[in-house]
Amino acid sequence: MRLVLEKRAETPFALRLLSPLLAVALTLVSAVIIFAAMGQDPLHALTVFFILPLSDSWGLQEVAVKATPLVLISVGLALCYRSNNWNIGAEGQFLVGAMAGGWLALATHGAPDGPWLMPAMLVCGALGGALFALIPALLKTRFGANEILTSLMLVYVAELLLDWLVRGPWRDPQGFNMPVTVGFEPEAIVPLLLEGGRLNIGTPIALLVVVLAAVLMGRTLKGFEIRLVGEAPRAARFAGFSADRLTWTVFAISGGLAGLAGVLEAAGTVRMLQPGISPGYGFTAIIVAFLGRLNPVGCLIAGVFLAVTFIGAENAQIMLKLPLDVTRVFQGLLLFYVLACDTLLLYRPRLVRSVAA
Repeated sequence: MRLVLEKRAETPFALRLLSPLLAVALTLVSAVIIFAAMGQDPLHALTVFFILPLSDSWGLQEVAVKATPLVLISVGLALCYRSNNWNIGAEGQFLVGAMAGGWLALATHGAPDGPWLMPAMLVCGALGGALFALIPALLKTRFGANEILTSLMLVYVAELLLDWLVRGPWRDPQGFNMPVTVGFEPEAIVPLLLEGGRLNIGTPIALLVVVLAAVLMGRTLKGFEIRLVGEAPRAARFAGFSADRLTWTVFAISGGLAGLAGVLEAAGTVRMLQPGISPGYGFTAIIVAFLGRLNPVGCLIAGVFLAVTFIGAENAQIMLKLPLDVTRVFQGLLLFYVLACDTLLLYRPRLVRSVAA
């Protein structure tokens, strides 16, 4: 006997919407088991993780700050994945965007600056991320290289480049030999929306991107092309759409949004460049994209949920003395359950008898 997966003839739309909710529920059940195994009160631990971050204005602001890069990156990844292009290197594009925007902040440090600096930094960050994302697009369309492997390997290039820059030519000479750059000037810092917190204009930018992406996918010819190339590539060729040209387009958009998220993080939250500027936003955004059903609005909702887990993990580290890596366990379980639920929605498992040779 062997287990095979048969493709279902049709999957109801309601079940597709319920699949992420089932994945979240299974993750919470697993969390209860993990907390109990660690000697914690599961109900109290879940409250610290998922309720406490939403219980006051400071927590809500921090959730918005964490959700902003996740939403920006996941929207770009959703466009890639809908077109059957698998960009796994958003983490590297995020870092390159931070470096590109940070370069302009450092180049103008100490010089009289005007209101042009921040928009120019955002443009530099988006361009840096887009150009870096075009490398796997070029390798795929020109040489047939697997974009999963090339985009993922380029993450290490970006990480090591950032590490070299902040330990070498960009290191702050007054930084007590720490691998950090000088702090950005006030003109190079993303303006805050509210005093007494870290909420900045990056959040409305992310909301605007969600709206534009939703319009793109639902109301434009390019959105139809993205869906058609991903779902029926042969029909797309008959319609005159070029899969190679679309690969360049979606990788540029995805990398540009990741780079924009990177410069917003560097200039809005960290306000300098240093190793470890990202807690893994580029990889977590993959979970956000799938949990959000590769839909821009869904990515917004899923991004907020994953942001709550980041803040909840910090609370649990302080209040419950739990390791911060518990968050990565939950995020990994969430991705596993999302993929498992999607697989069972699309395919029916069946046991078949092996035929003797």
